Amino acid sequence: MVTDSAQVVIVGSGMGGGTLAWGLAQRGIDTLVLERGEVLPREPENWSPRAVFVDRRYKPDETWLDDDGNEFHPGVHYVVGGNTKVYGASLPRLRERDFGRTEYPSGASPAWPFTYAELETYYGQAESLYRVHGTVGEDPSEPWRSQPFPYGPLPHEPYIAEMMRRLEEQGLHPSSTSMGIDVRPGGTCVRCQTCDGFPCRLGAKSDAETCALGPALAGGSVRLLTGARVRSIELDDHGRVARLTGDVNGEPLVVDGAAFVLSAGAVNSAALMLASRTDDHPLGVGNSSGLVGRNYMVHNNTHLAAVHPRRRNDVVFQKTMCVNDFYADMGDGYPGGTLQLIGKVQGSMMKTHATRAPERLLDRMAARSVEWLVMTEDLPSVHNRITVDANGRINVSWRRTNYDRHEALLAQAKRILRKAGYTGIFEQRFGIDMNSHMCGTAVAGTDPATSVLDPWCRSHDVPNLFVVDSAFFPSSGAQNPALTIAAQALRVAAETDWTSAA
Repeated sequence: MVTDSAQVVIVGSGMGGGTLAWGLAQRGIDTLVLERGEVLPREPENWSPRAVFVDRRYKPDETWLDDDGNEFHPGVHYVVGGNTKVYGASLPRLRERDFGRTEYPSGASPAWPFTYAELETYYGQAESLYRVHGTVGEDPSEPWRSQPFPYGPLPHEPYIAEMMRRLEEQGLHPSSTSMGIDVRPGGTCVRCQTCDGFPCRLGAKSDAETCALGPALAGGSVRLLTGARVRSIELDDHGRVARLTGDVNGEPLVVDGAAFVLSAGAVNSAALMLASRTDDHPLGVGNSSGLVGRNYMVHNNTHLAAVHPRRRNDVVFQKTMCVNDFYADMGDGYPGGTLQLIGKVQGSMMKTHATRAPERLLDRMAARSVEWLVMTEDLPSVHNRITVDANGRINVSWRRTNYDRHEALLAQAKRILRKAGYTGIFEQRFGIDMNSHMCGTAVAGTDPATSVLDPWCRSHDVPNLFVVDSAFFPSSGAQNPALTIAAQALRVAAETDWTSAA
């Protein structure tokens, strides 16, 4: 049996867990991070489209089940640094309006239990920690900020600069994407084509391992145990977490501590709470509200490949521009969402969707296409939920919400691109297996009857249990969630009395 203990025990080393560990390290707090995966190696396959997208080299063999009992491979990565090892490193802030109640024709997203102003300082700290590049004054939807970006925007390559001009001629305000990559003077980034969706062989991507956990480990108060799969949360007679149990490299694992933090991702954190049910807690740990696992959100996303048959796309690093003109209002008084360039897609990467098309044809198409992500908010719904069966298998019940707004923004995006000269537009709508930006399964709030966590991510039911990942999101907004996870992790680290939490 492997035993360990720490003042604060964190389950998961991704954006939430890694950033929280960094914040606790600044306070010298004894911290143990448990990660079920291992360090992702730096190897030639990091930059191989076939290895990453076709062979799924870095994804687990694990499958989840949908409502009909069909298996699917989820978009998760069990490695040190979590999903940030392969994310696109787009690190925008949520907009100020996203923290309030937002009305849509088909429903509403609720207000958060704290305001943008309460998180703003920590947004700035997270941008510095994750080396975010950006600029102020271009984006009509941008929120106020108390300090500039730590680094200036990434330069646009000529192909993208020309596209920006074509969009500006339509009265739009294309702006620079907030990006976390190391293009500082003397930085390690070489602006390659294998960034968005790939691990970085150079450590130039601002992932949780590189920017937060690694420096935290170097400080001496934080330790990391890899290969550690936590399977149960055990409570004592006073309703507090006494220990975590599981296994590490085939051996039983028992971890004691004073405070315990789940940062395994919105699905796995909720699944662990649900799987820890006992006769005294038949709904699972911290679930007196019955809301653990419910309100699963995953953004309404579609990839667009816009083809200009006479214009070759010679761009190397494509992900430098976004369009947020429709974020607050689609022209009908209701919000839309964001249009973002994604990393340049190569023909072999298209094979994951266009499975029957010859790769040579896909290569020719990719040489003349530019790729976008169309993202709109999905709304919390008690039907959309995570459950765990008797065998520990994760089940996902999911129906699209607020999809009329997505359809409207998608149609607008296609009109814009056609007017810019792109005659062929191909789409890939995200399904249950392309579950990027999962959130909402342990929502934060002030009322224990309608929320799982308090505004500082502490369980209403279990005073020494926290959930610090995207599970706490009451709503999803329509921006990438990573920076908000990091900002809240820094806020929780700084504003929690970890002595009393014990």
